[in-house]
Amino acid sequence: MTALIGYLMLFAIMYLLMKNKMMPIVIFVTVPVIAALLLGISFKDIGAMVDKGLGTVWKTAVLFIFSTSYFGLMNDAGMFDPIVDGLIKRAGSNVILVTVASGIVAILAHLDGATATTVLVTIPAMLPLYRKMKISPYSLLLITGCAMGIMNLVPWGGPIVRVATVLKMDTTELWHMLIPFQGACLVATLVIAAICGVAEKKRGAGIFSEEEIKAIHEAKIDDAAAALKRPKLFLVNIILTVVLVLCLCFSVMPSHTLFMIAFGIAITINYPGLKSQQERFKDHASEALNMSATLLAAAVFIGVMQNSGMLDEMVKVLLKIIPPSMGRYMNLIAGVISLPVGAVLGADTFYYGVFPLWGEASAAFGVPQLDVGIAMLIGKNVGMIISPLQPTTYLACGLAGVEVAAHIKKNFGWCWLISIAMCLLGIIMGVMHIY
Repeated sequence: MTALIGYLMLFAIMYLLMKNKMMPIVIFVTVPVIAALLLGISFKDIGAMVDKGLGTVWKTAVLFIFSTSYFGLMNDAGMFDPIVDGLIKRAGSNVILVTVASGIVAILAHLDGATATTVLVTIPAMLPLYRKMKISPYSLLLITGCAMGIMNLVPWGGPIVRVATVLKMDTTELWHMLIPFQGACLVATLVIAAICGVAEKKRGAGIFSEEEIKAIHEAKIDDAAAALKRPKLFLVNIILTVVLVLCLCFSVMPSHTLFMIAFGIAITINYPGLKSQQERFKDHASEALNMSATLLAAAVFIGVMQNSGMLDEMVKVLLKIIPPSMGRYMNLIAGVISLPVGAVLGADTFYYGVFPLWGEASAAFGVPQLDVGIAMLIGKNVGMIISPLQPTTYLACGLAGVEVAAHIKKNFGWCWLISIAMCLLGIIMGVMHIY
């Protein structure tokens, strides 16, 4: 019964998110509480579960508020204008060049292994160009997700650390097994970016009428927007942003703290005076607070899911689905289902909950636990950008200006297809084995 209620809760949440039946805030707050009450959990215990869930996301919620406000402020001040104009002049109407460039930016931005850093660097930098080139932001999210997934295989990446911990082996040793595969997948990521560019070009991206070209060159902003531009502070804003990104990459401070400090400095330099500062913050507060509130509401779901006993029972049921005759293919099955299962369970639950149980079951059929771990790494990573339990998903969608449900609906199938393709590549390269 516990597992049944858990799965019904998951399906209800996913259905309501996909169909846009309610606000995500309402869905994440009400459905898990109803599920917990059906299990006979007291209000006091539900409150304790929610507190645990909030403890995992509040820092990201703060990050949403100040990162969104910071980059919104930089956009108001005109920091991106010369960059976008320069890229447009170089790229012209070459949509493929733009999408490939976004893949390279995402790969470099993820060198520190932090997903938040990657989207905070890649999306604000590339989105203005995407908009001017009529390229869908969903393609930017897909490309960024692919780059993050592959780069997460570095020794300091969260997933590989989790798998190595369960396997009780050195992280670097596990990474060494994956280096050739990771290199091939980095090339594959740029190929995927190019394919996205071709698809976008067929949909009309980068194709402008004479009137549109003329409008781009002669575009004038209204007086109110022009008054906010700070061209004389361009270098100052660039330096501040570069320092911020470097501090993020080297983990000088927690990311939410860095953005709080950076926002305070940026708004003081660009818009001194109480009235102007209040106006700038108010102008961006709606989007920032909306995304933060959604994440905090999702903490209710995370807390109930992980602390009510539903998760353990759901995993047991999941393992019973696999018939004995399929035992020898446990690692291959793990690779194929890792993306959808990992998306709805979250990274910690997936690697610390599902992996040990699945690995033990696989060993009984003669499939080494290491093979299962590698399959799960390969299969799941590309899907982190479409997981409703991944805080970065909300951050990325907020920065890209799209709804989370619309993004998942648009990119889920493509991510799963890419995940399966990478599993096939793993088999060809001998990283995944057929027993």
